[in-house]
Amino acid sequence: MNWYFAFFFISGFCSLLYEVIWLRLTVAQYGVTIAMTSIVLSVFMAGMGAGSWIAGAAARRYGKRLSWSPLRLYAAAELIIGCASLTVPLELLLGRHLLESHLFESWSVGFSSSSATFYLASGALVAVTLIPWCACMGATVPLAMWAIRSESRPEAGRSFSFLYTANVIGAMAGAIVPAVLIELYGFHGTLCIGACLNAAIAAGAFALAFRRRGPGAESAAVQPAATSAATLPATRNGSRVMTLLFLTGFATMGMEVIWIRLYTAFVGPLVYSFALILASYLAATAIGARMYRRRGAPADSRLAWILLGLLSLAPLITADPRIPMAAALRVVLGVLLVSGVIGFLTPMLVDRWSGGDADRAGKAYAVNVLGCILGPLFASFVLLPHLSERASLAIFALPWFAMIPSWPGSKGLTARARVYSIASVAASLLVLFATRDYTSMYPEGRILRDSTATVIAAGRGMDRKLITNGVGMTSLTPITKMMAHFSLASLDHSPHSMLVICFGMGTTYRSALSWGIPTTAAELVPSVPKLFTYFHEDGAKVMASPLSHIAIDDGRRYLERTSDKFDVIAIDPPPPVNAAASSLLYSEEFYATARRRLQPGGILAQWLPYGDAADVASVTRALVDSFPHVRIYPSVLGLGWHFFASMDPIPERSADEMLARMPAPAVADMMEWGPGETPREQLQLMLSHSFTPEELIARAPQYPALRDDRPVNEYFVVRGFAAAFRNSK
Repeated sequence: MNWYFAFFFISGFCSLLYEVIWLRLTVAQYGVTIAMTSIVLSVFMAGMGAGSWIAGAAARRYGKRLSWSPLRLYAAAELIIGCASLTVPLELLLGRHLLESHLFESWSVGFSSSSATFYLASGALVAVTLIPWCACMGATVPLAMWAIRSESRPEAGRSFSFLYTANVIGAMAGAIVPAVLIELYGFHGTLCIGACLNAAIAAGAFALAFRRRGPGAESAAVQPAATSAATLPATRNGSRVMTLLFLTGFATMGMEVIWIRLYTAFVGPLVYSFALILASYLAATAIGARMYRRRGAPADSRLAWILLGLLSLAPLITADPRIPMAAALRVVLGVLLVSGVIGFLTPMLVDRWSGGDADRAGKAYAVNVLGCILGPLFASFVLLPHLSERASLAIFALPWFAMIPSWPGSKGLTARARVYSIASVAASLLVLFATRDYTSMYPEGRILRDSTATVIAAGRGMDRKLITNGVGMTSLTPITKMMAHFSLASLDHSPHSMLVICFGMGTTYRSALSWGIPTTAAELVPSVPKLFTYFHEDGAKVMASPLSHIAIDDGRRYLERTSDKFDVIAIDPPPPVNAAASSLLYSEEFYATARRRLQPGGILAQWLPYGDAADVASVTRALVDSFPHVRIYPSVLGLGWHFFASMDPIPERSADEMLARMPAPAVADMMEWGPGETPREQLQLMLSHSFTPEELIARAPQYPALRDDRPVNEYFVVRGFAAAFRNSK
């Protein structure tokens, strides 16, 4: 059994490694939205469930006809999974090209990253790509159970929980370690490591099958499951067991989506933050599963179900901003208990239902996975666009109160169980009405919700700010104005159009329109442009201009799909610089797309507000490798760097020459918030200082140009530890 534990530990590690990287590669192709994340997670689980169901049924129906032992079939499944790690990236790229092809041309109107048609089409393509490979992952559990049963091991009756525990522990490592591997080897290098690990599992399983092959092994493999005490309760209450398994999957995965929204305000939108949430959930699940393995099922498990509703609301306590607590501790304490209980109950239910039979276990696990499929979709598309994170979490807790057979008056309940039931409901109501979330920090703010984010506009005057999922995005600052004015005044010809990627408060967009040219903004979050009038009193008039156009779309996808060309493309990615997926707007591949959308003599304007030496050097190198002409200036407030890149020489102009090219409304807009006393002084604040690309690259010359495969800005822990070690000497 130690071999099986090792196989499933490594397999769980690889599964999470693939899930994390495939998710990232998918959103890079189809758009960085929470809804797309939910689609990928649901499709991943759909493949797992389908594979579990099919493999279990095949073990029962066709086992006697197969010449291969179940252990060899398991080894073959692991080998196929290893091949998937290398083919999925190519399939995702092909799917994106198919989405942009003439096949979808007839219904591509309004085909933005937030439209229902886009989600339907992209979801179908993602499903076609991932489900066959994920089905092999799901098939490994019933195949291994079949193999264990064929060896007539005494552990066969509870083999699911054994494999489940090993798999979850491996998955916990898979939520943490890949972040280090990606920083060192990139996405594709890390996928190759995963492929080698799957190949090692396959080789080990083949070797084990060869060593253990003996007379009677094949016939034992396909014998029907013997009736045992473990299976009798499930047989009598099969529909109830299946309902509970569905609900555990539905609630767990749905709540996971809500946890991301709830805790982002505290842990930030970093890849490590998401890894922390996932690792905390998996660690608690592993602890719960391990407790079940060691202690077995209690005679009466109703107490766990009674407490589950209350524990589901625990994140509301730890996400209350009034409670002083470290960010990581908020996450761990919030998800620990509910995940641990579900980790205890899920394998217990499957063991009771299956009694070690691969077919029954496959069906039970598939039902659980069906809940895992629907939970994220329900959270992302039904609840979060309309309700707060608090209300959404409460809805996911409701089924436990409805399903628990412990209300006063229920037959067969002890007085103790009834007291726990009443106390659990009372405590849940207290938590629900006594706690607050991060939105309570902005009592006078305007709050909008959609499938991508919860957006808040708050503050007065120049202190107004934009908050997305609890993270401050931008403020009213002349820096964003200068992105438009400086780049447009630097052109070698009169400007005719401009594209702004990332709308934010709309300041850069508004400044571009002051030049009297057609201006387009690409914004990922549908609610953000709706708050334009909160930040700018003339917002309604600006948006009503015939020169104004706002596309609700992922900025990179918009550039890839549009046939328009622009004189200036301005990019101001949402902070922080190391936010998850932010590298998709700083990479060489993105700049290659931008090059194709620039008019001759056009300028790409990129603002990098801050970053460590590696970030700055990597972004600079990516720009230099993509454009032959790059100029770098500090902002008017000295915060960050403005990069201006072009395929043609950028004219060197004085402040007076630039002013002569600016229309009067543009000059007035530039001076609205200073800080210069005169227009000439305003421009001179940038022109008086400049950097060469070589100066910025020299800060960390060992780092490569930022690419999609090597997002230097997002993964930084290893170099942080290395720097701390060097400084300690």
